[in-house]
Amino acid sequence: MIKSRLHPITDKKFPLFPKLIATSFGVGFLPVAPGTWGAILAVLLWLPLYFFASPTVCYIATAAGAFFFFAAGTWASSEAEKYWGKDPVVACVDETVGQLISLLPLCCLTPWWEIFVSLALFRLFDIFKPLGIRNMERLPRGWGMMADDILAGIYSAMLLVILNLIIL
Repeated sequence: MIKSRLHPITDKKFPLFPKLIATSFGVGFLPVAPGTWGAILAVLLWLPLYFFASPTVCYIATAAGAFFFFAAGTWASSEAEKYWGKDPVVACVDETVGQLISLLPLCCLTPWWEIFVSLALFRLFDIFKPLGIRNMERLPRGWGMMADDILAGIYSAMLLVILNLIIL
């Protein structure tokens, strides 16, 4: 078998389980803007909590989901780099985690339209990477892939809290 110079592991197929996690259950393979699809997946997974759970259950489940996807995503992203190179675009679990963090303040009975604000703020922070977000990418392997989106989610959540303090 001829080995590729681009990928350190070329004689083995990327296992399905870490591939599913790294790509947020495959949405990273959708055409055009896989990071946005990863964030949209987070919103879609979160919507039943927003509409049907109490604010406390919504908050706890969202935080637990973000933590779970952070832990699994850090591992899966590190695996993805072995097969696809540094920070592959199809690995969008980091955007899913960051968006979940951005949604945390919305668990407390906020207006529905803030979901769109949360998505827009998170994607803006993730794309432009201001305020030290870009520096987080320097962390090794999956840590760097996840850390910048976590910080983008935290900044988005902070702005949403401020927005709600102003309008309430």
